[in-house]
Amino acid sequence: MQYVTVGGVTVGICILITALVRWWPGLKALKKDPLGHAGRLLPFLIAWAYGVLAILTVGGLIGWAADTALWISSWLGDAALVWGVGGQAGQHAPEPAFVPLTQTGGAIVLILTAALIAAAKKSKYGHDITTGAWCGICLGTSAGIAGFAAVPLALAVNWLGDTVYGAIG
Repeated sequence: MQYVTVGGVTVGICILITALVRWWPGLKALKKDPLGHAGRLLPFLIAWAYGVLAILTVGGLIGWAADTALWISSWLGDAALVWGVGGQAGQHAPEPAFVPLTQTGGAIVLILTAALIAAAKKSKYGHDITTGAWCGICLGTSAGIAGFAAVPLALAVNWLGDTVYGAIG
């Protein structure tokens, strides 16, 4: 499993802020139709949750792709910190306690991967879906508010996998 650096968390937060700025409809419009405007965030948030789950996978093609995306993001973020503001590279961000995905939880992540790829290719929200997944990958293994959802998401997917595959078997 690849661990995130301060640079990787910085990239994830930058993606999140960019998505929120692009989404922001203005206070007047938000007050007029809050559910409609909040609904526009759903593709990003669902993909973000998938990205968190993808980085929790420990192997296979999905785990390798998520680890590679995290490694590149951490490297880019570290380079930006060093050359942009004079920071230090390679400092690991604080890490939460991990809840590993079970075999059936991993199967659910594989199913979600197929759905996410189809949605990103077919939907008008393809950009939101890809950036949401990237943001989730960057923030999923960090501690604190940035990675708060990793444990409950892993528990939920493990439960769903056990329930679905338990009913089949």
